[in-house]
Amino acid sequence: MEKFAVKMAGEIALSDTPGKTMKKWREIFEITQAGLSKHLKISASTISDYEGDRRESPGIKVIKRFVDALIDIDSVRGGQISQRFREDVEGGVFYETHEFATSITADSFTKIIDGKVVVNDEVLPEKKLYGFTLLDSIKVIVEMPYSEFPKLFGASPERAFIFTKVSTGRSPMVVVRVSQMKPSVVVLHRIDSVDKLALKIAEKERVPIVTTKLGINELLERLKKL
Repeated sequence: MEKFAVKMAGEIALSDTPGKTMKKWREIFEITQAGLSKHLKISASTISDYEGDRRESPGIKVIKRFVDALIDIDSVRGGQISQRFREDVEGGVFYETHEFATSITADSFTKIIDGKVVVNDEVLPEKKLYGFTLLDSIKVIVEMPYSEFPKLFGASPERAFIFTKVSTGRSPMVVVRVSQMKPSVVVLHRIDSVDKLALKIAEKERVPIVTTKLGINELLERLKKL
């Protein structure tokens, strides 16, 4: 198995709720239960039972077959999601990505990080997050080539961008504005007030801005438990 496939399989095997983790990855790969069951030649109800943790924890053979199926189906579609995840595993000096074991709502995410919603709080309930990307805002803006931006989204664009070393919030929101894909939520770390242009961009893109005063170590400790 490729490195990213091994990481995916390991996450499922070590999860306290492997079925929910399997569901998360199926959703990230944008594959329906019916589509997966057809590929695996099993019933959709069997997949539903696994995802609902109504069956015994899947063994390594089942997990491998599941992961291979996701990659195979994605490959037929062009392999874009697999490629994003390969790049995520390779990593970069400008950012760190993390995928949650199961998806969470943006509301729950905001509470976990002791966040304060600055703009677009009305769209939080409709946002679902599969992970986050921690970004050094200065290095990303000054040094990172534009062609590398898609790597910031890891396995799924439905994630939070957490910008550190922020002064006004304008530059991070310009990054969001020029990117073809948009994060579900933008977090500005330890900022007192947000620039007016940043707020306008957020409103136009319908991306909530959240601020938090948590220290980076505490922030990461909380989020990496998810």
